[in-house]
Amino acid sequence: MNNRREFIKKVSAGAAGITIGGTALGMSAKSYNRIIGANDKLGVAIMGLGRRVGAYLDPIARKESNVELLYLCDVMEHQRVNAGKNFSEKIGYQPKLENDFRKALEDPNVDAIFNSTPDHWHTPGAILAMQAGKHVYVEKPCSHDMNENEMIVKAAHHYNKVVQMGNQQRSSLHSIDIIKQIHNGVIGVPYRAVAFYINTRGEVPLQKPAAIPGGLDWKLWQGPAIHRDYTSETWDYNWHWYGWNYGTGETGNNATHELDVARWALQVDLPSSVYVEAGKRHFFDDGWEMYDTMDATFKFDGDKVIKWDGRSRSGQDTYGFGGRGTLIFGSEGTVFVDRCKYLIYDRSGKIVKEYDSGSDEAGTALGGGGDSSTAHVVNWFEGIRGKEKLRSQIDEGAVSQAMVHYANVAYRIGHGFDIDNKTGIMYDRDAMKLWGRDYEPGWEPKI
Repeated sequence: MNNRREFIKKVSAGAAGITIGGTALGMSAKSYNRIIGANDKLGVAIMGLGRRVGAYLDPIARKESNVELLYLCDVMEHQRVNAGKNFSEKIGYQPKLENDFRKALEDPNVDAIFNSTPDHWHTPGAILAMQAGKHVYVEKPCSHDMNENEMIVKAAHHYNKVVQMGNQQRSSLHSIDIIKQIHNGVIGVPYRAVAFYINTRGEVPLQKPAAIPGGLDWKLWQGPAIHRDYTSETWDYNWHWYGWNYGTGETGNNATHELDVARWALQVDLPSSVYVEAGKRHFFDDGWEMYDTMDATFKFDGDKVIKWDGRSRSGQDTYGFGGRGTLIFGSEGTVFVDRCKYLIYDRSGKIVKEYDSGSDEAGTALGGGGDSSTAHVVNWFEGIRGKEKLRSQIDEGAVSQAMVHYANVAYRIGHGFDIDNKTGIMYDRDAMKLWGRDYEPGWEPKI
């Protein structure tokens, strides 16, 4: 995987201290570093208690995990209260509830932090945690843009922290099994993958000036994003569709998972080109401000191709497998894999093997969670202890994440472009203007 090694080498070269301007904790990472023994109890905190937090209940509560949940942090009061109730019932004690996650970072008993905030907080929050000496589980997308994609990898290397991205299908046992079979030649030479996501999201409200909801720390919610007055419907999920200040579109929201599986199956690194056809195809006058439909093509070395078919608001089941999954085409057959099952077809299209894992991992439902999420979190715990190799360490996750950013950039500038598949640089002047993003003054991540 020479391309990935070059990418990692590029982002890791000359790593220096990383701070978030105006929010640095004024302490060295060394002051919080301690060696985690193979059987030590881990102190953990959660940053962001929205829909995804339910996926952490089981892995934290299981006795074998040997963790203590010390803090539940969220900028919305009722989410803190609800999470506190749910976790205390499951684990038998009450973690501290905090509005500002930086309180947890100041506690030397916290070894690791979950970052399940909105997209614009993923890299900045992860960097702050690493600065404070904490290991990080960062939900997808691990970065908001290519600049942050490099930054989070560099920080993990500089601070020597165990950082896992939340693309939990990497810990799905049946997915691991079928990918191994593909690599061992079950469908000959794999050359093409089609990853898809199909949903029937409805109309999104138009943004209107509104009072900040009771209990919400709107300033801290925005954090590193450019600050603005509150508009209705923003903080609770619809930030995904209200421009690029906070979110990364449906591609960042969901394509990350299937694109990662496709890349894993084809054993490719960064693409050499991207082409996108995308637009807003439904509810033309509603508040959704970006594409809701995208067809993207990525080309790779070795004459390999990955296609992304993302349809957020059209439920036509084109492939006959439901809402999401990945098809991998090979010289001697085809494989379909999703979060529950896999099927192997011969070259004529006949099913030669079908396996249903019985997984309860959620598909298109909001929030999700399930056995793969639990396994992925447990793998991170054991990675911190040095007992297991991470299934999606940030070096690997960031390569898949780059595909998301390339697709979004191609949509935003209106045309595709070539890519240096060793460094990740986009060979397009307009594209490179979107390499990073603007930050609220005083919140800029700095290297």
